[in-house]
Amino acid sequence: MLFFRGINSINMDTKGRLAIPKRYRESIAEASENQLVATIDLHSPCLLIYTMDEWEVIERKLMSLPNMDPQARLVQRLLLGHASEMEMDGQGRVLLPSLLREHAKLEKEAILLGQGNKFELWSQEAWGENRPEMLDSASVGDVSESLASLSL
Repeated sequence: MLFFRGINSINMDTKGRLAIPKRYRESIAEASENQLVATIDLHSPCLLIYTMDEWEVIERKLMSLPNMDPQARLVQRLLLGHASEMEMDGQGRVLLPSLLREHAKLEKEAILLGQGNKFELWSQEAWGENRPEMLDSASVGDVSESLASLSL
């Protein structure tokens, strides 16, 4: 199983290509034959990037949601509708579709954030704006029930 961790400052070229950091390339190639999927994040101004094998698990879960539930349909519409397949080339680069770049307001400088089974891709500006708020929220004493038993 792949595990993405860490924060990487990366650059995107004028065509919308970005290079996946070298330390992940071999694992991605082995796990999903250089195939990645990017979609929007429903809660933050960033993109989510999965290996194809990991995305297929999520896709099956999304498709199993009841079609008559309007909220489930909305989530399916947004996540599946924005899902874009990308192939990592020989130099470790992927081409991000323009609609996804626009959604995340991606320009030259970006942050690639490892999140275990996926990456989050943030514009440098959005990351800089949102990070202090995330740090403040994380340091507040109230924690959810699911986090109460977590010991770090």
